[in-house]
Amino acid sequence: MTIKELTDYLEKIAPLSYQEDYDNCGLIVGEANAEVTNVLVSLDVTLEVIDEAIAKKCNLVIAHHPLIFKGLKKLNGKNYIEKSVIKAIKNDIAIYAIHTNLDNVTNGVNFKIAEKLNLQNVSILKPKSDTLMKLTVFCPIENTPRLQDAFYAAGAGEIGNYSNCSFKSTGIGSFKPNSVATPVIGQNNKYEEVEENRIEVVFPAYLESKILETMRKNHMYKEVAYYLHRIENQNQAVGSGAIGNLSEAMTKSEFLAYLKNCMNLNVIRFTETKSEKIKKVAVCGGVGSFLLADAKRQGADAFVTADYKYHEFFDAENEIMIADIGHFESEVYTKDLIVEIISKKFTNFASYLSEIDTNPIKYYH
Repeated sequence: MTIKELTDYLEKIAPLSYQEDYDNCGLIVGEANAEVTNVLVSLDVTLEVIDEAIAKKCNLVIAHHPLIFKGLKKLNGKNYIEKSVIKAIKNDIAIYAIHTNLDNVTNGVNFKIAEKLNLQNVSILKPKSDTLMKLTVFCPIENTPRLQDAFYAAGAGEIGNYSNCSFKSTGIGSFKPNSVATPVIGQNNKYEEVEENRIEVVFPAYLESKILETMRKNHMYKEVAYYLHRIENQNQAVGSGAIGNLSEAMTKSEFLAYLKNCMNLNVIRFTETKSEKIKKVAVCGGVGSFLLADAKRQGADAFVTADYKYHEFFDAENEIMIADIGHFESEVYTKDLIVEIISKKFTNFASYLSEIDTNPIKYYH
């Protein structure tokens, strides 16, 4: 099992194209073709985490937060980032980051928070646009079933909870092969009309090359008539935050106690709200203030997130409870999520949860 085989699988679940522009996901340190011995999963990468990887004989650290966000011009050990990179390289330890791409998918970071809170009917809080494409292709009637099945197998035709989605209509296609053509249907230099189907399928934009390769491999014609559109539809399977319902409405004090217990919290910073009961809850791991308007618009009674600034709390305007639980605390269970994803697929190496508390913030009780 190579590192690339493992990370390719992770990137099927959380494609790198879904990361935010500022992010730096993927293989940060190490050789993709190196064989995996064992894997250490951590929220952050520090010198202590690298030492833990050495002790547990792990040659791959998978972290939620990238060790390197900005380009490094020098590697001389002047800070923890450079020291960690140097130590990892010296000990043949690769470092991989799966950050906002894992935030932005269903069953990712935010859905893990929703799971911890036992929320029901969970969906993406703010779906993304411009992540979908549509392929329109024309083919003979008899070629249609094979082509459709191939598209579905390649990942096209999935819309929400539905698969094998496509549209077809029948018409007449016309063409005239020239003297050097080798037509499957018709004769050279002779005008031809053929009854054809127009097939339309939607697919994630990152699959474009795979879908086109599938089309050419399974189409009867050597010269395929098709066109692509990038569509502006919101992708309900990709986006920021999550929202769902508690199984039962709670009073504000009951909800805060429930939240503290479920997420194992030391402290919660929160705003008052005119709502007497909390039922619908929005969540966002890490910095989430950019989603407050979306949480309000969808009627959330509470918004669980982190890293709120003093003046941003006023934006609640008594309409919603903002519950700031801390950055580390909101994302710490991402480690469990990553181990679950790996363990369900691979059994030929060990995946360890890091025992290092990488939270730089401490609390005085």
